[in-house]
Amino acid sequence: MEKACLLIIDVQKGFEEEEFWGERNNPNAEVNMLKLLDAFRTAKLPVIHVQHQSENEQSPLHPTKLGYQLKTGFEPREDEPIFIKNVNSAFIGTSLKDELEQRSIQQIIIVGLTTNHCVSTTVRMAANYGYGVSLIHDATAAFSTVSYDGRKYSGQEVHDSALSHLHNEFAEILNTEEALVKWVRSSRFIQ
Repeated sequence: MEKACLLIIDVQKGFEEEEFWGERNNPNAEVNMLKLLDAFRTAKLPVIHVQHQSENEQSPLHPTKLGYQLKTGFEPREDEPIFIKNVNSAFIGTSLKDELEQRSIQQIIIVGLTTNHCVSTTVRMAANYGYGVSLIHDATAAFSTVSYDGRKYSGQEVHDSALSHLHNEFAEILNTEEALVKWVRSSRFIQ
């Protein structure tokens, strides 16, 4: 039997500024995140939030900007801890690992923004710490990028590449419905 939690990473208003980030894939990611959040809350299962506090004053995620705020519907409830980070991993500079240990969490279901940055880094560290990780591919998203050699990759290509690098080595890749069946509706889940 495994005890799991939902970890929601960096679902902040600043990621709505495509002129800063580029073109984004998966426009329904937040809809799927909210389905999972609602299901976990209804089932009284653990939810943990992460918020990025950029040190770059030009970033929409800098604490002086409106974009630093969590998107509507993603505000933590009183019993849901939030960890503020300023690097890509939710484990660096926070007490997230202590929180997981105190709650005896063994499995982390991860959603949020963005697939190839903070989500990927957190997934890798969680796996390296020995946690089981389920990454929900339709509840995360990525932005387009230009590579070191000038080639442009779409948000979907970046997303797919990041997921491919994590699949079977650092995480199982599931969709929202598969995650609901496995972790919320399943009797395997201990509160």
